[in-house]
Amino acid sequence: MRVLSVGHPTYSQTFPCEPSTAELGRRLVRGVLGVWHLDGLADRAALIITELIANASRHTPCPEIRLTVGRPSATRLRVGVVDREPSRLPILSQAADDDESGRGLLLVDAVADRWGYDLHGSGRRSWGKEVWAELRTEGGK
Repeated sequence: MRVLSVGHPTYSQTFPCEPSTAELGRRLVRGVLGVWHLDGLADRAALIITELIANASRHTPCPEIRLTVGRPSATRLRVGVVDREPSRLPILSQAADDDESGRGLLLVDAVADRWGYDLHGSGRRSWGKEVWAELRTEGGK
């Protein structure tokens, strides 16, 4: 019988809400996945965090964002970006062929096993949201 560890901590770190944070986000994701021996997911997770950071820096006026990397279960990895703009929700839409941007969530949707967002706060006073994406781990590692 093989015992699988569940309940790994969620790693998070706050960064400036700007495009240059993408490199730091990729490093954070790759570092955490290395610790968890999930290197095989690193390229997909790095692409996802890059696109989520780009969306936050482009569509929210927040000065900072929080990046998260977690294991909600033994068979799932979740990466996310938390910002303080609950009214600006992510929308999956098609970009025109000649648009230079607008494909970030399409990439996330294509690469992730599932994605979504959670509002933070209570009742009518949401203070922010987390846009996240999940990847299945091989063999429940």
